[in-house]
Amino acid sequence: MSNIKVAFVGFGEVNTPAEIILKKCKEAEASLQKESLELISVYPVTDDYEEKDIKKAIAALENKSFDVLVVCIAGWIPTHAVVKVTEHFRHKPMVLWGLCGWMEEGRLVTTADQAGTTAIRKTFYDLGYTFKYVYDIIGLPSKSKKVYNYAVAAAAAAKLRHARAGMAGYRDMNLYGTQADGPSLKREIGPEIETFEMLEMEQRYQKITDEEKQEVIDKCMSKWHFVKQANPESMKKAAGYYLAVKSICEERGYDAISLKDVDGMKKLLGFPPAPIFMLLADEAGLCTVPENDSLGSITQLMVKYLTGQCAFYLEFYEFFEDRVLAGVPDYVPAEVVDGDVTVMPAAFGELSEGILNVSKVKPGKVTMCRLTYDDGMYYMHMAVGDGITPRKWEEAGWTQPAPQLPGLEILLDDVEGFAQNVMCQHYIISYGDNTELITNLCDILGIQIIS
Repeated sequence: MSNIKVAFVGFGEVNTPAEIILKKCKEAEASLQKESLELISVYPVTDDYEEKDIKKAIAALENKSFDVLVVCIAGWIPTHAVVKVTEHFRHKPMVLWGLCGWMEEGRLVTTADQAGTTAIRKTFYDLGYTFKYVYDIIGLPSKSKKVYNYAVAAAAAAKLRHARAGMAGYRDMNLYGTQADGPSLKREIGPEIETFEMLEMEQRYQKITDEEKQEVIDKCMSKWHFVKQANPESMKKAAGYYLAVKSICEERGYDAISLKDVDGMKKLLGFPPAPIFMLLADEAGLCTVPENDSLGSITQLMVKYLTGQCAFYLEFYEFFEDRVLAGVPDYVPAEVVDGDVTVMPAAFGELSEGILNVSKVKPGKVTMCRLTYDDGMYYMHMAVGDGITPRKWEEAGWTQPAPQLPGLEILLDDVEGFAQNVMCQHYIISYGDNTELITNLCDILGIQIIS
């Protein structure tokens, strides 16, 4: 993650030797710079009687743009000296970071850092600040990584405030769980979900030239490995609709897109949109999810802003005692493919033949999560598991021989507990254990965690 801006203010009491506070703050500052954070630093700030240091800190920060304020306590400091600075930036997420003492010739030397933080923590809480409290321990590594993770979440929260997701149509298949409450979403989290008619997409498609379609086929779709050659007309449709949707997304600044899938693209236009989603994800760098999944799309934005990953979706097919089978009946982004992006022409039931992604999905530790809304509150359900290559399986209804759909068997510690809290058929997947990042973001936004 880059371009995360941090205001770093280091505090220490006026009677503590200035060189000690200065050295400790400088080391803490350097540890954050190693995490590639952009710092605006002010230290040491003391409780001097004339409050010169406090005024200096406020002046240095008041006209600056930053994502998070790091309140670095390098020694005992009266609470009022800290609050006189932080009150000017109470709208910003903060980290209350207590440094620690050191060992010297067999004895412990301290500047009473945690006397400072323990005096301040409850005050921050009482004042209604949004903050995280971390403290260093003598002999252990600095908590700079935890500070960094919170800074990432703060930057993501700021980005979400003005994020936009596009949606062609609404409420595919009249599903309930894919809807969203627009005003509360805007108020609590920030993103705007903008709908546009499929007619607009079709009108733009009609203006795409054969030369433009062929350029996409030659430059982008030629990267795919075809098990069996697809109908040339299907290739042109995929390229043309991709360009049509991409132009809408670029004009309106969408970071995520969903299309009306079953009752729209397939039923009305006779074209399953899997290759369109693939191109939008791989070439345009957009978060993509089918079936007008509103909160699925917002979950993707949250995860992408936190991790930098594509935040792909999987849906559940089977539960077992120790794992879930999660797969997709259409596509996965190239970023998560193990080996070549592999596609084939295939048809499901009475639907028209389309270009189906049958790639293998990378195994590894994964975090599954899903944003949901209930009675005025937002919740995030998440779980961490080990994704392994699934056994041979198929979904009944595909043209035989049935395709091996992309997916993972995800081993969980408590399948029953997960199942009893499951919020939708679609969950957003990222690699690694990203629970700390997601929890930090939810804390900043006031979203309750279900795990």
